[in-house]
Amino acid sequence: MTSGSSSSSAAAPHRIRNATRATMAQFFVNGATFATWGVLIPSVKGRFALSDAVLSLAMLAVAGGALLTMGQSGKWIARAGSARALRQVGILYAATLLLIPLAPQFWMLVLLLLVFGSAMAAFDVAMSVQAALVEGQRTRPIMSTLHAMFSIGGIAGAALGAVPGLSPLAHAALVGVVTLAVSLSIGPFALPDEVHDSAATPHGADKRARRMVLVLGGIAFLALMCEGGMYDWAAVYMRDVAQSPLAWVSYSYAAFSTGMAAGRLTGDRIRARIGGLRTLAWSGAAGAAGIALAAAWPSPLTTLGGLLLSGLGIANLMPIFFLAAARVPGMAAAESIAAVARFAYVGMLLGPVFIGGVAEHLGLRLSFVGVALVMTVVALFGGKAVRRFI
Repeated sequence: MTSGSSSSSAAAPHRIRNATRATMAQFFVNGATFATWGVLIPSVKGRFALSDAVLSLAMLAVAGGALLTMGQSGKWIARAGSARALRQVGILYAATLLLIPLAPQFWMLVLLLLVFGSAMAAFDVAMSVQAALVEGQRTRPIMSTLHAMFSIGGIAGAALGAVPGLSPLAHAALVGVVTLAVSLSIGPFALPDEVHDSAATPHGADKRARRMVLVLGGIAFLALMCEGGMYDWAAVYMRDVAQSPLAWVSYSYAAFSTGMAAGRLTGDRIRARIGGLRTLAWSGAAGAAGIALAAAWPSPLTTLGGLLLSGLGIANLMPIFFLAAARVPGMAAAESIAAVARFAYVGMLLGPVFIGGVAEHLGLRLSFVGVALVMTVVALFGGKAVRRFI
């Protein structure tokens, strides 16, 4: 049995409630910590007098640290257990966040951000394992709500940065302390997952399990290409194609983010009512329709409506993919989630690049058409990737 399997006996109701709340707290502090890094970026740029190009290297270091260590993190979490991993990685995650405003030289900052990205990725995987265990013990879905807590944590972390007189160091310290406290307190509330020895089977999993994960990862890659593209290009599209007033440009990001948050807050109820496969299909269809609406009628209002609709649709794709990954037979949940997450991270990074490359030759409007087509592929074929597990 792997860590993706449910326990042989159901946990007591109070244990399930406590585990649910503890996992929500993990998602919340993860979102707050990552958002705090985003708020720290302008101060980092000013402190080291960085150009935009050099600053992008710092941003890439976070993603690079995550991608380079994701596979090994999954194997370690499978051996150590997700609760222990959350405690240990939480210390590293909080410490590196606190050290970011203190880095005396840029090269030290880059190394620090590599570690920060690695800790973030391991934290993601460990909390996702706990999320799958929690859902497995409940009578109703919870995965989308947990991901909504990540978004809410992000809002809280970003809002804290707007407090007058709060320095970057104080901001990082406050969020770091909360992250550390939540991570260290997970032990009594976490659900146990059976450890998995990767050496017990060839290459840690049989070939069939790896093929399943590869298919899931491919669909997740496409979905996150679209999500990353909308986050990075929505404002540019609003300004250059929709010809919106300057004051409206920032509304584009808000519309997409609002759709994402609302979609995740309602996603579990939808999945409980119509099932995971239909939820995935309708989510992909809504995402495609929203992006297509923005591309077909690029006025300010229709673009905002399209971005809102696309956020509603895209919101519940990754929660379903992570849940499916945790249930792949023959592979530890931590390893399968890490593998799918790696595909998703790459998709998130390449989505904006794809849109920019198409826009350079065919225009930004046609690049949005391409994104809508990619999301249509997710809607049509995503169900086949998760059918065995949802």
